[in-house]
Formats: sequence, C-alpha cells, structure tokens
Amino acid sequence: MHGKRLTKALILSALLFAGHAKAQVHENSKKYEAPTDPAVQTKLANWQDLKFGLFMHWGTYSQWGVVESWSICPEDEGWTQRKGPYSATYNGYKQAYENLQKTFNPVKFNPEKWVTAAKNAGMKYVVFTTKHHDGFAMFDTKQSDYKITDPKSPFATNPRANVTKEIFNAFRKENFMIGAYFSKPDWHSPDYWWPYFPPKDRNVNYDPAKYPERWNKFKDFTYNQIHELMTGYGSVDILWLDGGWVRPKSTIDTAIDWQRGIKFNQDIDMPKIAAMARKHQPGLIVVDRTVPGQYENYTTPEQQVPDKPEGFPWESCITMGNSWSYVPGDTYKSTHDIVQLLVKIVSRGGNLLMNIGPGPDGDWDPEAYKRLAGIGAWMKINGEGIYNSQAIAPYSEKNVFYTQAKNKSAVYAFVLGDNDDVKLPAILEFNINNGKKLKKVSLLGSSQKVQWQQNNGTVKVTVPASLRDAGGLKQAATFKLAY
Repeated sequence: MHGKRLTKALILSALLFAGHAKAQVHENSKKYEAPTDPAVQTKLANWQDLKFGLFMHWGTYSQWGVVESWSICPEDEGWTQRKGPYSATYNGYKQAYENLQKTFNPVKFNPEKWVTAAKNAGMKYVVFTTKHHDGFAMFDTKQSDYKITDPKSPFATNPRANVTKEIFNAFRKENFMIGAYFSKPDWHSPDYWWPYFPPKDRNVNYDPAKYPERWNKFKDFTYNQIHELMTGYGSVDILWLDGGWVRPKSTIDTAIDWQRGIKFNQDIDMPKIAAMARKHQPGLIVVDRTVPGQYENYTTPEQQVPDKPEGFPWESCITMGNSWSYVPGDTYKSTHDIVQLLVKIVSRGGNLLMNIGPGPDGDWDPEAYKRLAGIGAWMKINGEGIYNSQAIAPYSEKNVFYTQAKNKSAVYAFVLGDNDDVKLPAILEFNINNGKKLKKVSLLGSSQKVQWQQNNGTVKVTVPASLRDAGGLKQAATFKLAY
C-alpha cells in the first residue's frame, strides 16, 4: 500500500462506527472519469454488485513479521522503521532483506483452503500482491531472478511454486473475480533505484529526463511484467496498480502531502499498458490508484470509509488485523466490527476489500479463519441486503444503516448491535421517503411476524418481546421492507 498508513486499527474501528465520524473524502473524488468501453462498464457494474472481497499482501517480508517492503525505503516515517539485528546500517539491512529470498519456503501453501474460507464468508473476489514495492515477484516472471520461482528460493522446487498462478486458478474455479495487484515502483530494479546513486526516498533516485535510456528500460520492464500477468495467468478481471508516485508529473496534486515529495516525471505510459492489457483481457478493470483519469476505474480509500456515497465506484481496502503484512500475534478485528464495517461501506455504495496477510509457512493465522467463519454465519442470513444493493438516502440514522435492492423492490434496514448480541427496542422507525407503498416488513432469519405502519416517509415497526433480547440475532439485525 502507499505511504499514508494507519497503524492503530482499534482506534480506526472506533472512528468508523461513530455516527457522525469526520469524513475523509478520497483525494481524487472530484476528478473521476467513467470508462467509455462498454465491456469495462459491464464488468465494473458486475464488480460493484459483489461488495466483499479478499486482499492478500504476501512476500518474503512475512518471515521477519515486518511491514511489507517499506522497511527498505529510506524515509523517516513510522511505518518504515528498521528493526532487528540488521537494522544498524541501511545497506546491511537491505542486503539481509533481499537474502530472505533464500529462506522463503511456505510449505503449508494451500490456496484451496483459503478459497473455502473466503467463499464461506461471502467474499466474491480476490486481489493478490503479485509484486510489491520491494520488487520480489510472487509469480514466474522472466524479467528478473528476484522471484519465488528462482532456484535461490527453496520453494522453487515445489510444484506449486508459481503461487500467483495457483491462487488465481483456485479462486477462479469458485467463480471469484480475479485481481492482480502490481506495484509500479520496483525498489529492486537497477533501472528504478539505480545503484550509481543511493535511494533517497520512495521515488526513482535519478532524473528520468536526464537519463531517458535508463527510464525507458524501466518502462519496458514494467510493461513486460504486466504483459506476463495478462497472458500467462488465465482470465484476470482487475489490474490493481499501487505506488501512485509513479505517475505523470502533470497529475501531481500539491495539496496532498505525500504527492509533494514527487520531484520527477515518472510517466510509465499507462495508455500503452492499458491497451495491451485489455487486448488480452477484454473488459479489464484498471485501478491506477490515486492517479485520476481514465485508468482509475474505481477509487480505493485506504483504511477509511466515506460518510456518504461517492457518486462513482469505490472500494475501501482495510486490514483484518493491524497490519497489511503478516505479524506474529497481530490483533484482529472482531467479527462484530468487521460485519458492521461491511454494512457501513455497502450503505454508502462501496465495496469492502479486506486484507489478510499469509504467514511465512504459507497459511493464515487461525484467528483469520475464525473471523471469516463468523462473518459467513451472518452473511448466510443477511447477505441479500448486501449483494446487488445500492445506497439509498438517508443512508443511516444513528445505529440504523440502509441499502436498497438493485431492482428497487426492497429496502434493507440494518440495526447495529453494541456487541455480538443484538438487542432491539420495542419500536423502530425507518425514514425511507421513496414514494412507494410498503407491502411487507420482515426480519431476516426469523419467521416471526412483525407489526408495522407506514405514514408518508416513515415506517414504524413494533418488535415482538421475544425478539428484543433473546432473538439470537448477531452483530446486526436486518429488516426487509418489501415494496
């Protein structure tokens, strides 16, 4: 992920569920350009209906349990701090970090196990880090030997060594949309961080205008790696590009703090890349995140949730734990918080892309499986108010959040509980002024009838005593208002 990070996820959770939390509008929201290709429009609309996806940050860094890539970035930020026995000098640390390739051996790698857990949780698409900023490829690239399939990596002899292909194939078999995360910057490439100069920050360490031949080599390298992913890994639905400082200088917004540090034009020719990618993957959704324009088909607020609909496709990418990458003993958000996070995001018309970082052995922390099982139990009852839904005003009132069926036949009112067990009041009021006559109100997961009255735009529901305290409702109760 890019440099703006929130490390205190528990504080984040509290902010997200405050009824009038301060909104953090996505930085490119006023510059969104809708795609004009009908095939892209169709796939984007289908993606918006899925609502819930799995993100995975995985690489050699999982062996140390440190932040993904950023510890080799020479910036003095909280998330870039070096730790451990090699941290005394930058060069010594970077060499030890790159030597992690020689010990990375995730022998418990079993993507089918992940697919089962994700599917049961109600997830519908996956985005996997094929290459993060450190340049280590989790696929069998022919452009570099810094990859999991190189003989220097002990896992290279495993028949499933090309983990990107294995992950994509496993999830595709269960009808997941497939997303390839790819970092545009590559801190291992001598054509991005040229060894002649020391790296100064996250950016290219030379002026591409002064050394155009070297920059063109990097552009070719990037193009060729993306070409490999678009031609050798089956059907791909999303190309999710990170590292927004690699961008044309004309797109830099100096009002945004991290973009002020971009000194050079780092144009990698996105028109050429996108044309090639869509030639091989028709209808491909391209997410050149934080770079507004025709190649940011949806926006990606990171670790945050807008408090109102954005008016264009968007996805909150949020960690299940405190970190994007695997950290031993990480603190995972509760099922309660994740379910309510999903409800809030969907009520604003967005998707939730939830990250789980696999460990060095190739498996997830057991806590991640527990969370997914809990989410799945809730989704089996309440999922009809999540999938294929749209935002509807007033979006939320106190602890009630609304969605609308895509065909406008129903509105869903999610009543969030203070803890895992939802306690309902005797009377609930839902203010839905859609001008339609209500036909029926029901509580998902319950066969018990509820009494209701409609008066102009207000629906008053009387909750039976048996459902108020001991209804067995978890995380959030969902009332279906059928029209």
